[in-house]
Amino acid sequence: MRFLAIFRNGTTIVPQIVTTVVAARNIQRKEKKRTLKCGRVVKSEMTSSTLLTILKLLIIFLCAAWISLWILKPTQAWTIIWKHAEQSANNTIFGYYGLNFAVYTFPIIAIAIIGLLFLDLKGEYQRTRSSRSSSTVFSNQLVVNSLFGILTSIEILVVFLVIVFLGWTYYARISNDFKKLMQDKSLKLNLWQLKYLRIATRFGLLAEACLALLLLPILRGLSLFRIFGIQFEASVRYHTWIGTAMILFATIHGASTLFVWGVSHHIQHEIWKWQKTGRIYLAGEIALVIGLVIFVTSLPQIRRRKFEIFYYTHHLYILFLVFFLFHAGDKHFYMVFPGVFLFSLDKLLRIIQSSPKTCIVSARVFPCEAVELVLPKDPRLKYNPTSVVYMKIPTISHLQWHSFSIISSSKADENIMSVMIKCQGWWTNTLYDLIQTELNKGADKRKGIPVAIEGPYGPTSLDFLKHDSVLMVAGGSGITPFLSILAEIDSTTNKNKFPLKIQLVHVIKRAQDVCLLHSITHLLHNQASRKFHLKLKLFVTQETQLDLGITELLNEFVKVKTLKLDSVSSKYYAAYGLESPVWMAAITGCCSITFLIFLICFNHTIIPFRKKSKLSKEKTSSWIVDLLLIAAFVVALSCSALIAIVLRWRRLKKGIPPMSQKEINPFGQSSAEIKNDLEEHEVHFGGRPNFKDILGKFKNETCGSNVGVLVCGPESMKESVAAACQQESECFKLGLKRAEPCFTLHSLNFTL
Repeated sequence: MRFLAIFRNGTTIVPQIVTTVVAARNIQRKEKKRTLKCGRVVKSEMTSSTLLTILKLLIIFLCAAWISLWILKPTQAWTIIWKHAEQSANNTIFGYYGLNFAVYTFPIIAIAIIGLLFLDLKGEYQRTRSSRSSSTVFSNQLVVNSLFGILTSIEILVVFLVIVFLGWTYYARISNDFKKLMQDKSLKLNLWQLKYLRIATRFGLLAEACLALLLLPILRGLSLFRIFGIQFEASVRYHTWIGTAMILFATIHGASTLFVWGVSHHIQHEIWKWQKTGRIYLAGEIALVIGLVIFVTSLPQIRRRKFEIFYYTHHLYILFLVFFLFHAGDKHFYMVFPGVFLFSLDKLLRIIQSSPKTCIVSARVFPCEAVELVLPKDPRLKYNPTSVVYMKIPTISHLQWHSFSIISSSKADENIMSVMIKCQGWWTNTLYDLIQTELNKGADKRKGIPVAIEGPYGPTSLDFLKHDSVLMVAGGSGITPFLSILAEIDSTTNKNKFPLKIQLVHVIKRAQDVCLLHSITHLLHNQASRKFHLKLKLFVTQETQLDLGITELLNEFVKVKTLKLDSVSSKYYAAYGLESPVWMAAITGCCSITFLIFLICFNHTIIPFRKKSKLSKEKTSSWIVDLLLIAAFVVALSCSALIAIVLRWRRLKKGIPPMSQKEINPFGQSSAEIKNDLEEHEVHFGGRPNFKDILGKFKNETCGSNVGVLVCGPESMKESVAAACQQESECFKLGLKRAEPCFTLHSLNFTL
């Protein structure tokens, strides 16, 4: 019996021991795997960090080298060195054109290629990290006024350096000219006329320097500014500044030259002159006239009221660049060519990306004459909050593109992306009428509305959200970027990546504009169950209805009519977005190499052929060489387009992927009454917000020292918020500890 008892105990204890041992070994294995995984993650992060540092140093080196070329170019020492280099290159297959391309053009192209690789690696690296980044002094606003807008300290520094560079270039050139004044035998000018002609000529070189920078700020897919965290909508103003300076210098150059010809009685002879070699005067005059037309039609008074005129005349830039090439010659054009090269390739890739049309699968119509469009997308397409897409609806216009902020999150919605559109112009009003027409039709008669999509374009990082607390200030339809931010925060599981305390200040003109908050009404409820705390302060400026609270407003105006359209068609595709940065870098490198190869081939085959007919290379018309440059560039773009088309069609899948009813209409019809659990949110009627007071209260409510202020709306509102941030921020006051609250302003743009 005792033996049986021991046996029985053994049969029960032994399995327990075995189970315990196995469980302990499993725990050890899991811990070992977790340790190995953490080790791999740390090792991967170290490798990525090292590669990012190397790429960053390469970009800095190439930028410094390109800037040094511009600084050294006006000096006499560089002129001597460059003449010897061109003579040596002429005896090789490379030729002087290859040397000019490699030295003056390729550094910027190389920066674009390395920058794309840098952005791709940076995006992957930041997705694996959850630490917050501290704000720097250089990111804070320094100048706030109605003339210049909001300028940061780094922007002021860059503008100052550009002005110094232009002054240095002009001084170095004109001082060398005055030392070596030579009489023009054909014009027979006296001394003051000759000096004034040299002054006018050097203003033309300043215009050339501005033209070299003019197209860089408006790149989208191949944007150099994204390396510094500047998006396309924000960099457009740099394009405006540089374009204004270029037209000013070019006008002084052209008007002064015509004045000298006039007083010397040579204007009738010189103005129609198309020289065989050297500067082609007529081409320069045509380029100046085209530039003035583009500048005048881009003034705010015309651009805002007659956008179509601005849009169509801006496409005259092609003729402007061609005639500038004929006027200045290929040697001067190589300094300008980097921007032309990248802009042309960027434009070509955007056309190819947007050519397979998608369609609107559903739309929501709001009482405030706003519509939300739901577009199909590939599940692999990911984008960051505040991203924008450019849309063209052929039913409305075959040429017009308009940018809109995406209000959905690619984490929460795999098969769709949504954009909110407030009807404020001819194009948007026509779209609203088109949706209303389809809404009035029977369900069996509705058809899909074709749409061409370009983008999305967005920030590569979310550093502007890595604050302890965030205050969002939106004016009217400027709420749209913040809708995507809130959707992203709501869908994320990592609390360390985003702020936990958010206050949203929304300024609207009429109470019915509250319907713009339709997509986040569910976030305003049940704050205790949310991963973050959201407080809404609503300001209705042009109405006085003091008896209405946020609950009554939402119940009255957040009513939506949903339109479901037919998207089952073999001619429609889901939006696939841009090519990967790695592929775009490869296409850019292929295009530059192809251009150089064909440029060398054309110059070595066509020019020697003319030489055989007793025409020396020096006597060859300069515009012939210019045409060869254009031909090589067209061939290179064609080859790159072929590669891009093959890549695009390999990614496309026929038809629209099936979507659930929740994806098509994720928030339902909003017909149910909104419950009265919104007491903490505020509504103010009949006045504009006092941003200084709002910032002061928010500063007292926040526990952390790092407060981000995001603002999107009219420029006047941005300037008011920026001024309030300057007054309330404690970062720059001496004698205070770093723990004092600091306001870091981030200005978002939702429209051009």
